[in-house]
Amino acid sequence: MRGAKSAKWVAIAAVVALGATACGGSGGGSDKGSDSKAAVDPSGKFSVEVGEPQNPLQPANTMESNGSIVIKSLFSGLVDYDQSGKTVYVNAESIDSKDNKTFTVKLKPDWKFHDGTPVTAASYVNAWNWAANPANKQTNSFWFSDIKGYDDVAPAKGKPKADKMSGLKIVDDHTFTITLSKPIPYYVYKLGYEVFDPLPESFYKDPKAAGEHPIGNGPYKFVSWQHKKQIEVAKYDDYKGPNAAKNGGVVFKNYSNLETAYEDLKSGNVDVLRQIAPKDLPVYKQDLGDRAVDQAYSAIQTIAVAFYSKQWKDIDPKVIQGLSMAIDRDTITKTVLQGTREPATGWVAKGVLGYTPNAAGDVTKYDPAKAKALIKEGGGVPGNSISIQYNADGGHKEWVEAVCNSITNATGVKCVGDSKPDFQADLNARDNKQVKSLYRSGWVLDYPFNANFLRDLYGTHSDGNQGGFSNKTVDKEIAAADSASSLEESEKKYQDLEKDLVNYMPSIPLWYYKVNAGYSDKVSGVEYDQQGDPVLTGVQVKK
Repeated sequence: MRGAKSAKWVAIAAVVALGATACGGSGGGSDKGSDSKAAVDPSGKFSVEVGEPQNPLQPANTMESNGSIVIKSLFSGLVDYDQSGKTVYVNAESIDSKDNKTFTVKLKPDWKFHDGTPVTAASYVNAWNWAANPANKQTNSFWFSDIKGYDDVAPAKGKPKADKMSGLKIVDDHTFTITLSKPIPYYVYKLGYEVFDPLPESFYKDPKAAGEHPIGNGPYKFVSWQHKKQIEVAKYDDYKGPNAAKNGGVVFKNYSNLETAYEDLKSGNVDVLRQIAPKDLPVYKQDLGDRAVDQAYSAIQTIAVAFYSKQWKDIDPKVIQGLSMAIDRDTITKTVLQGTREPATGWVAKGVLGYTPNAAGDVTKYDPAKAKALIKEGGGVPGNSISIQYNADGGHKEWVEAVCNSITNATGVKCVGDSKPDFQADLNARDNKQVKSLYRSGWVLDYPFNANFLRDLYGTHSDGNQGGFSNKTVDKEIAAADSASSLEESEKKYQDLEKDLVNYMPSIPLWYYKVNAGYSDKVSGVEYDQQGDPVLTGVQVKK
C-alpha cells in the first residue's frame, strides 16, 4: 500500500508496505549477520515504529501499511512471495488448475488458530464469503469479485440474491475449490494478499470484538492494543509455517511523526524503523553506520486526482499532463529527498513482473513551457488553484511544498498543501470523498504483478480507486488482460494498458520508493522485504 501490500496505501514519505512478508526471512536488508546463539535471547521482544491502524484488525478490512504489518504478523495465508517475486506455499500444500478458472486448494495438515481450533477449508471459504458480503462493510471486499457468484452476493444494484459465492466449494476438511467467473492467469499471485487469510469460527460471534482482539494462525499471537500507543504480539510456539519467529514477540509503537521515532531510535527507545524522516536523511547513515538501511522496494508515489470533485469533473487530461510536466522530479528527489527516491517514468513500481521503463513517455519529464501550453490547451485549471492533501505524520510536508513551488513557478497555477493530522485522518477523507482537489497516493505491491498497480487502482470498481477515475476503454483493456490465455500474454496486455494511461492521466507518477530506515544495536538479523516492511520473524534480540 503506506500501499500497499495489497492494495496497500503507504503512509510515509519513504517506503512502507502493505504486502505479504517474504517467507523464511528473505529480505535483502543491510544487517551483516546475526549474532551467535550465545548472544541472542530467543524470548526477547523488540519494538517497531508504526502509526495507528485505520480500521479494526480484520484481514479484509485493512488497506494501509500501519494495519497491514500487524495483520501479517498474526495471520498466514495460502501463499507468500520470495525475494524474486515468485509465489511460495505457506498454509497451502498445493494449488492446481488446468484452465486458470477452477483452482483446487489443498491445505497443509495440523495447522491451528491461536485459540487451538483447526485451520480447515471452511476457515477460508467462510471468511471469504463473509468479507464479500456488503453488509459486513469490509474495505477490500471487491478483491473477491473474480469469484463466481460474487455479483449475486454483492450486486452493483439491487438486493443480494445469495449470501455465499457459488464459486467456493468445500471438498473435505483440507480441500476446497475456487471457480472464477472467467479465467485469470495470474490468480494464484493474488492469493498472497492478506484479504485472503482464514478466520476462526469464534470471529463470527462478534466480528467487531475480533477486530480489537484478533485470533489468527500466523507466527505471532495477539496480546494487547492500546489505541494510539502500541500493539503487542507474542511468538506463537505451535506455528507450523516456514517463517517461525526467531524472537519472543513484537511491540508496534505508535508515532505521530518520524522525527520523534528517529530520536527514540538513537536513544534506544525503539528498535526498528520503517522509514527515516526527510529531515534526518542527510545524517542517518553517519549516525547509524552499518545499521542504516538503503534499498529499493516495489512501491510508487503518485499525486491522485479527486475526479468526483467539482474542480476535476470532466477535466481534459491535457491539464493533468501539464501539471505533471511542471514537476521537477530530478531536483526534488536529489535535494529535498536526499537521493532516496528515483523519478518515476510510469505507473508500475520497479521489481514487479511487467514493469516497463518510460511507460509514461514525456509526461513525467520536466518541461515548463510544454506544461504551460498543455494546461492552456486543456482549458486551464479550474480556479487556477490546486491543493495536495497529505498526512502530516508521514514526512511529506517538505516534498509537497517543493512540488507545489515547482508547479507554481512553471505554470502560474497556485498550489498549496492540505495537511491532515495523521494517516488515519487522510484515509478517512479519501474514503468519504472529502478530498478538495488532489491527494498524495503511495502504493506498495500486494502481489508482484503489474495488474496490481493498474487494475487494482484504476479499474472503475476497484477498491484502490479512491479518486473516482472511470474510463470505459481502460475497463475494457483490463478485462482483456485478465482474460488472456497465459501469464505472459496478460503481462503484455497490462503493459500496453499502462502506456495508454498517458491519454487519461488517472494520476501523476512522482517517484519510486526506497527503504531508508535503520535499527538499534539491541537487535540483529534485520532485513526488509519486497513490500518495504521489516521481516519481523527474522529479527533476533540481543541478550
